[in-house]
Amino acid sequence: MAKTNNNYFNYKNKNNQKPKEQKMKKLSKFKVIPLGGLGEVGKNMTLVEYEGDIIAVDCGIGFPDDSMPGVDLVIPDITYLEENAGKMRGYVITHGHEDHIGALPYVLRMVNAPVYGTLLSLGIVESKLEEHGLVSSCSLNQVNAGDKITLGKFTVEFIHVNHSIADACALAITTEAGTLLFSGDFKIDLTPIQGEPMDLARFGELGKEGVLCMFMESTNAERPGYTKSEMTVGKSLREIFMTNTDKRIVIATFSSNVHRVQQIIDYSHKCGRKVVLSGRSMVTIINAAVKYGYMAIPEGTIIDVSEARRYKPEEITIVTTGSQGEPMSALTRMAFAEHTNITLGKDDLVVLSASTIPGNEKDVTKITNEILKKGVTLLNDEVADVHVSGHACAEELKLLLHLVKPKYFVPLHGEYRHLSKNVSHAVDMGIPHENTMIAEIGQVIEVGEDVFRSIEKVQSGKVLIDGLGVGDVGSVVLRDRRHLAEDGIIVVVATVDADTMNLISGPDIVSRGFVYVKESEELMEGLRKKAEEVLERCLWDGMTEYNLIKGKVKDVLTNYIYSITKRKPMILPIIMDI
Repeated sequence: MAKTNNNYFNYKNKNNQKPKEQKMKKLSKFKVIPLGGLGEVGKNMTLVEYEGDIIAVDCGIGFPDDSMPGVDLVIPDITYLEENAGKMRGYVITHGHEDHIGALPYVLRMVNAPVYGTLLSLGIVESKLEEHGLVSSCSLNQVNAGDKITLGKFTVEFIHVNHSIADACALAITTEAGTLLFSGDFKIDLTPIQGEPMDLARFGELGKEGVLCMFMESTNAERPGYTKSEMTVGKSLREIFMTNTDKRIVIATFSSNVHRVQQIIDYSHKCGRKVVLSGRSMVTIINAAVKYGYMAIPEGTIIDVSEARRYKPEEITIVTTGSQGEPMSALTRMAFAEHTNITLGKDDLVVLSASTIPGNEKDVTKITNEILKKGVTLLNDEVADVHVSGHACAEELKLLLHLVKPKYFVPLHGEYRHLSKNVSHAVDMGIPHENTMIAEIGQVIEVGEDVFRSIEKVQSGKVLIDGLGVGDVGSVVLRDRRHLAEDGIIVVVATVDADTMNLISGPDIVSRGFVYVKESEELMEGLRKKAEEVLERCLWDGMTEYNLIKGKVKDVLTNYIYSITKRKPMILPIIMDI
C-alpha cells in the first residue's frame, strides 16, 4: 500500500511552517455531507469533499417503517454525488453490516468508483454484487487494518476496532487541511473472541498529532458504563447447551456476528449436535466467513435443513435470522407455522441472541408472543446474558474522546436523542459546546482549522427500493398505498357511445378492501344508482372530456360513501368508449 508523509498531521505546530504555507492551510477546508445515519438508525453514508475530490464513508441501507407499505429497502438519495460524479475517488467501508454496505449494489450502478475495505467486508460486498450481476464491472480493493491508501488528495488510514462483526475499522482521513476521524461502529472489547483488542494506541497517537474533527457513532450514547465483552455470551451459551440436553435449540442472532455463530457451532459440536443454518443472509455470510478464514467449522457439523428430520430434536441446533421480527425472516416463518421444514413446539428452546433495534419493538413483541403461544421455552437478553451490544456505551465513548482530543466534534449514527447525548459526552470531556454540531441529513458542514459551520443543504433523503424498482416508489405512490390499506378501493366501470352520448352498459361497481359485498348489497346498489345518475347527467349536458366525467363520478361517490360510512375509499372510474 502506498505510504504518505505524516508531517502535515502536526497542523497545530505553526512555528515549523512558512508564512505562505500557514496562509494556504488556513484557507484550506473540508466539506462533509452526511447523506444518512442522522436522526435515524441505519442508512449510514457520509461524503467528504476536498479541493475537487470526493470520497464516501460507507454506503448502507435502512429498513422501511409502517408508513412505507410494500417497500423492501431504503437507500440514501445520492443526487449530489451523481451531479459531482467526476470528483468521486472511491468508497471506503468501515465494516460489513447492512446499514454500512447494503446500498452499494444500487449506488454503484449510478456512480461507479473503487470500493476499499477489509477482507470480510469485501467478501460480503462481493456476494451482494454477484446477486446483482455487478462483480465484473466493480473494483473491490482489499486493505488491512493499519494500511494507508491515497485517493486523490486524501490519505485514508484504516484503524482496527472491535465490533459485532470481524474486520471492523475506524478511518482517519487526512489532507493538508488536517485529519478527520470517523469512528465507525465500535466497542472496546479487551477479551475479543478472535483477533486483537481495539487499537487504542493508534487513537492516542492521532490525538497527539492533532485531529481536526471527530465523527463518532452514537448508538449506545444513552447507556451508562461499558459494553460487556463478547466472551460473556460464550459463558451463557455454554450453560444453555449443558442444561438443555433434552431440547432442540433454536438461536436467532444477527447473521453478521460470525464470532457468536462460531461459538454456537463449537458448543453444538462438543455436545454432539448437528447445526442447521436457516435464512439466506445467514448462509451467505457464514459461507463468506469460512471462505476467508474467519470461521472454522468441524467437518460434518453443518447439515441442510432438509436433513434435520433424520435426527432427534435434541441432536439439532438451528441458527437462524429473524431476531428483529422481520416479516419474511426464517424465525418469523417458524413462529407462524409457515416454514417448510421447521415447526416449533414445546420441546424447543428459542434463544433471541440480539437486542431490539429501535423501531422494531412491535415486530419483536409480535413474534415473541407467537413463539410463547406454542409452548416454546424462550430466552432473551432480559433474562440471560445471551447478547451483548457491538456498540460503545458512555464511558467508552468518553475514553475515545479523551484519547483523540478532537478540536471539533460531530456525532453520527443514531436518532436525535442519541446524537444529543453524545454531544453532552464531548462537552464533559472538555470540547467547547460551540465546537460541536448535531447535523442533519444533506447538511454541508465546512471544517477547517479556523472554520466549523453549516453552509447549505444539498438534495437528500430516502430512495425506496421495491422489488427491482429503485426510486420509482415516491410520496404519491406511498400515499396511494396507505389510502388503499386504510380504506380500500371502489372501481366504477361503464361503457358509453361517444356519437350518441348514451350510456351503453353499466355502471358496474367492484369493491376491494372496502366492504364485504354480499353483506352490503344495499350500499352497492346505492353506489351504482348514484354513478348512473351522474354519468347520464354528464352525457345529457354534452360533456365529452372523460377526465371531467371521471372527476364528477369520484366527487359524487366520495360524498355519498362518506355520508353513510364515514370512510373515504379510493374511487377509480373506468369509462370505455365504443
